Amino acid sequence: MIYNLLVPLSTDVGVLNVFRYITFRSVWALLTALIISILFGPAMIRWLKRIKCGQYIQADGPHHQAKEGTPTMGGVMIFIAVAGSTLLWADLANVYVWLTLLVFGGFSAIGFADDYIKVVKRRNEGLTAKAKFGLQCLVAGAAIALLINQPAYSTQLSVPFFKNFQPDLGWFYLPFALVVMVGTSNAVNLTDGLDGLAIGPMVVAMACFAIFIYVSGHATMADYLQVQNIQGIGEVTIFCGAMVGAGLGFLWFNAHPAQVFMGDVGSLGLGGALGFVAVLAKQELLLAIVGGVFVFETLSVILQVGYFKLTGGKRIFKMAPLHHHFELKGIPESKIIVRFWILSILMALMALSTLKLR
Repeated sequence: MIYNLLVPLSTDVGVLNVFRYITFRSVWALLTALIISILFGPAMIRWLKRIKCGQYIQADGPHHQAKEGTPTMGGVMIFIAVAGSTLLWADLANVYVWLTLLVFGGFSAIGFADDYIKVVKRRNEGLTAKAKFGLQCLVAGAAIALLINQPAYSTQLSVPFFKNFQPDLGWFYLPFALVVMVGTSNAVNLTDGLDGLAIGPMVVAMACFAIFIYVSGHATMADYLQVQNIQGIGEVTIFCGAMVGAGLGFLWFNAHPAQVFMGDVGSLGLGGALGFVAVLAKQELLLAIVGGVFVFETLSVILQVGYFKLTGGKRIFKMAPLHHHFELKGIPESKIIVRFWILSILMALMALSTLKLR
């Protein structure tokens, strides 16, 4: 909004030229989202307590009964901060910004419905697995179909470390990108099991993809680093900045011991947005490295369930997802969280190094 109001005036008022720069507006989007989260966080937590939106803790896992009743659905706070900051600082004529907000809002709405049924309506099952998966595919499919029809967008697949190997998937790109988005959304949801465990790696991943998005939208940088250049996509850097700021603001209250949990409205929305940003940046395969923590958590569940069925009841891990395995081994919760954060930073740095390893 600020861009659309002030940039047309820059021909007469030179100082307003600063609002043309994506980097400048991304930093302020980050700060705006952070301030919104920290200022309105306490009121949001009080409101969630007032409507008795407390977390249910399963008795068959690690002993977290002390967290029973802690407000959940804090992802609403993240959504408000990200959407508000993005609308304030981004170019509202940019189609990629609106597509990203569509995905973020759609996946967040699915999570909100699930949380509302489970927590507010007191029905522990929430949305059925089929309904949740179907709605996720609907939102992701619509967004990808609209994206593919953009003239500047390519259905070529970027393969890390191989600059000259970029197969064009054509319309097969749609189901491929759909798997990326829905898979990432559910992977973040699985990871959200300890205080700050999901939001920390999410902040790191979004900061990393802010760089990839910016480079992809910058013709000179894209040519130098040999990545696909997509005109106009750099504006989504502002969304990424807002996501980093909102994530840090949420972490202010979600750090151990947590005052609020994000719920499915947060984890599904964040995961869906992360998957879509990876698709926008043409770094779908690299997401497996950037979001390595989410991948490990998901694989631990898949391996556990598969091995359990094949062996008639045996287990690889003490409990899945992976963070519960470490808990049951006696490692303190705070140590697990920080170690996962460190791992996510290292993997993001590895992913960024591929910009030169081509």
